Amino acid sequence: MKTVVGIDLGTQSLKVLFYDFARREIVAAESAGLELHQDDEGAAEQQARWWLNALHEALGRIDPSVRSSAVAVGVSGQQHGFVPLARDGEVLAPVKLWCDTSTVPECDEITEACGGAEQCLEEIGNLILPGYTASKIRWFAKAREELYQRLDCILLPHDYLNFYLTGERCMEAGDASGTGFLDIRQRRWSKRALEAIDDRRDLSECLPPLRTEPGPIGALTAEAARRTGLPPGIPVSTGGGDNMMGAIGTGNVSAGKVTMSLGTSGTVYACSDRPVIDPRGEIAAFCSSTGGWLPLMCTMNCTVTTELMRGLLDSDIEQFESRVGRAPRGAEGVITLPFFNGERTPNLPRAKACIIGLDSRNTGPDNLLRSALEGATFALRYGIDRLKTLGIHAGEILLTGGGVGSATWRQVVADVCDAPVTVLEQNEGASFGAALQALAVIEGAGSEGFQQLVDDHLSRDGKLCCEPSRPAVNQYEEAYGRYRDAVAAITPLYS
Repeated sequence: MKTVVGIDLGTQSLKVLFYDFARREIVAAESAGLELHQDDEGAAEQQARWWLNALHEALGRIDPSVRSSAVAVGVSGQQHGFVPLARDGEVLAPVKLWCDTSTVPECDEITEACGGAEQCLEEIGNLILPGYTASKIRWFAKAREELYQRLDCILLPHDYLNFYLTGERCMEAGDASGTGFLDIRQRRWSKRALEAIDDRRDLSECLPPLRTEPGPIGALTAEAARRTGLPPGIPVSTGGGDNMMGAIGTGNVSAGKVTMSLGTSGTVYACSDRPVIDPRGEIAAFCSSTGGWLPLMCTMNCTVTTELMRGLLDSDIEQFESRVGRAPRGAEGVITLPFFNGERTPNLPRAKACIIGLDSRNTGPDNLLRSALEGATFALRYGIDRLKTLGIHAGEILLTGGGVGSATWRQVVADVCDAPVTVLEQNEGASFGAALQALAVIEGAGSEGFQQLVDDHLSRDGKLCCEPSRPAVNQYEEAYGRYRDAVAAITPLYS
């Protein structure tokens, strides 16, 4: 047996899977939980060593004979986190993550130094948002000046795992397009954006080589092999951000499809053969990891919302599914604005969650849980609508992420977005995409070969796919309108 390994470094856990590509079968998959440090100022941080501990823990649960079957590795990772490396490879400080909203002042300073929001869109294709890497670097320079002087290399979370496995420091264009200093049109660093972060230092000297095409970045070192139980010398692919690997893992590698991920955060993205720049900056202009572009909308609160409400109302998974199924569409007028961690779209990093529309008739756990699920879905529906205005239509939604396990949620997505929902038998998203990218290395497939690769290794799960119901579509159109009115009403409170 020969397998390829997919590693996905998430926010709440790290997952590994082993895929027997000859038999088209995932033969092993394990995960390990991760801590997350948050404070009242919006900070959200993890220690890089926690990631390595989780990697060792998850791999340690895999039978040694399976680990020894690996012939290549691919790594997916949460985007935007700032991993500050010293010259000797030491991580200088806790890693500020994608969901850290404490750097709003730094975003404003960088935007102003670039010449304003419109100039940012012209220079890099994106606005400077608190989730992105750029403001974290400026914050680090101000808040931890002595450590900043020791900064030798800037990496992203998946880059750090690649560094651990191979000893190589590099970035790839897909993940790098979420930094806030990559010109996404040309796939090159923006000198102007880097100077806006710090005009007293040439930050380009802290950037590793940039890979613009998929391929191997190095081989597993003997030390990493000893610690992980994987064979030494096997190739490690470039990897990418979780959204880029999720695109591969859902077969979204050519124009005409839209992927929606129901994870800790929620994302909606599409593959494009051209850069897609949103003049409002609401759709992120990212590169894909397969040679194209990946216009994407991210919400900060997806399963975060349902998990918090499920915990508040003391409902296990089975009870949650039963309760949301009992509640009527629209939750009898209860509306949840799911901004528990602030929000990226709309750009309200200081926002708080709100539940409105409660009265003596509709206040109950079933409606509250259904409203949480619908609110998270309404937030993503906005991304579908925004992509449509930019010329990208969702004829089909490829659904992935933890929320896919809920039959009610799958149907709500179809009805709210008025589009058929497709779920794959290989519903592993980013980790499977990383494994397929590793397989591409073994097979020598370049960017043009990914369509054939996903056609060969992905298949629909007919039992989980669903079609929109016309009465439900009409009903949700009205409920979605009330949701958008509510967002507009609370925006001045948190702007």
